[in-house]
Amino acid sequence: MKFFTPFYIQPRFFYSGLFIIILFAFSYFVPVLFGVAQLLILVLLLLFFLDMLIVFMGKDKIVGQRLLPDKFSNGDKNEVEINIISAYPFAIYLTIIDEVPIQFQERNFKLHLNITPKKEEHIAYTLKPTERGEYHFGNLNIYASSKIGLVAKRFRFDADAMVPTYPSFKQLRKFELLNINHNLQDYGVKKIRRIGHTMEFEQIKDYVIGDDLRTINWKATAKKNSLMVNQFQDEKSQPIYSIIDKGRVMKMPFEGLSLLDYAINATLVISSIALKKHDKAGMLSFSKKVENMVVAQRRSSQMRFILESLYNVKTDYFESDFSRLYANIKRHITQRSLILLYTNFETLDSLNRQLPYLKAIAKNHLIVVIFFKNTELNSIVNEKAATIQQVYDKVIAEKFAFEKRLIVQELKKYGIYSILTTPENLTIDTINKYLEIKSRGLL
Repeated sequence: MKFFTPFYIQPRFFYSGLFIIILFAFSYFVPVLFGVAQLLILVLLLLFFLDMLIVFMGKDKIVGQRLLPDKFSNGDKNEVEINIISAYPFAIYLTIIDEVPIQFQERNFKLHLNITPKKEEHIAYTLKPTERGEYHFGNLNIYASSKIGLVAKRFRFDADAMVPTYPSFKQLRKFELLNINHNLQDYGVKKIRRIGHTMEFEQIKDYVIGDDLRTINWKATAKKNSLMVNQFQDEKSQPIYSIIDKGRVMKMPFEGLSLLDYAINATLVISSIALKKHDKAGMLSFSKKVENMVVAQRRSSQMRFILESLYNVKTDYFESDFSRLYANIKRHITQRSLILLYTNFETLDSLNRQLPYLKAIAKNHLIVVIFFKNTELNSIVNEKAATIQQVYDKVIAEKFAFEKRLIVQELKKYGIYSILTTPENLTIDTINKYLEIKSRGLL
C-alpha cells in the first residue's frame, strides 16, 4: 500500500549549485565568468524542472513489494526479496532504502537498481539475526530518478511487517539432509563400532542353527523339552532430554550469538536426530526455576512443541539452581534417560559447587555435561609475551584453559560424561556423543 510520494532533491543538484557559486566568486576577478555563471544557473533550473516533469509524469509508475519468509533462522543468513515493477516508458534509476528491523543496526542501508522500460525486476539481500524474537520492518522506500539525476520521486510500500526469529531451523534441515544421505561422518560425525548388547526382550522362540547359544532360555527349554532361546530386538524409544542452563553464565557472546543460542540451536538438531533414530526427544530449561519443559515423546508434532518452547527460552541473568533441577528431574523423569546438560563452568570451584547434584542425577540417568572452551583465551595463550603485563595475562589464560581440562577429568572420575567444545562445533560434538552412546549401548 502506498502512502505518499514526495520528491527528493539529489546531491547532484547541490553540487552543481555549489560549482556555480564558486564561479560567481571567481567572476569578481575574471568578469567573463559572471555571464557563464548566469547561463549555468538558467540551464540548471531548466534541467531541474524538466527532470521534475519526467519523474513525476503519471501516477503509480513504480510498484514495489517486499517478500519476507514466514520466519527467520537465528544465526543464519535469511534472504529478503524485493519485487519492483516500472511503468515508466524509459530507463529509470532506483535507490532502495528498506527500513530493516532495529536489531540489525543498519544505519546506511541502500540498494541500487537500474530498471528498463515497463519491466519487472527482482533484487534480494540477506539478513543474519543473532537473537530470537520479533523483528519489525518499517517502510520500503524507493527513490526513482531519470538520467538527469537532479530530483527523485519517493514511493513507499509495505509498512509495519513482522517476522519472528526462531532457533536455527536451517541448521536442522542441513543435518536432516546429511542424515538421510548417510554423510554425517563427512562433517565429523563418527561411525562407532557396536560394543556389547543394546537389546530388549521380544519373545521366546524355538532354537534354530545359528542362534546365539548365550540366549538359550533354560527354564523354557526344561518345560518344553526342546531348546528355546530368547529373541531380542534393538532397544528403541529411549528418552533423550536436552537441558539448557539459561543462567548468566550462558549469556557469554561468541561471533554475535550467545552460548545460550548455540545450545538452543544444538538442542533443535539433536532432538530431530533422536526422533529419527526412534528415540523420544524432550527438553527443559532452568535457572532459578525449571521452565519450558517438553516431556520426551515420539510423536509427529513433537518437533513443533520443541521449536515453540525453544523460541521462548530467555536468560534471566540469575545464578542457576542445580538443586531445583535435580528435584525436578527426580520428580518428573522417572525412566532412565540420556540427559544432555548444556551449561558452562569456568573454574573447578564452580563445578564443585554443583557436583553433588550432578552425581545425584547420574545415579538414575546417563548425564552428559556439555560446556564450552573460552576461545578468546587462545590468542592470549598463543601470543608471545613481550611485557610483564602480557606475561601475567598469558599465565592467567593458561590457568583458565588448564582448569577446563581439569573439569573434564573431575567429571570422568565420578562416571559423568562430558563434552568440552567450542561454540561453532557444539552441534557436531553433541551428535557424535549421542551416536557413540547409542552404539556402545550405554543407556
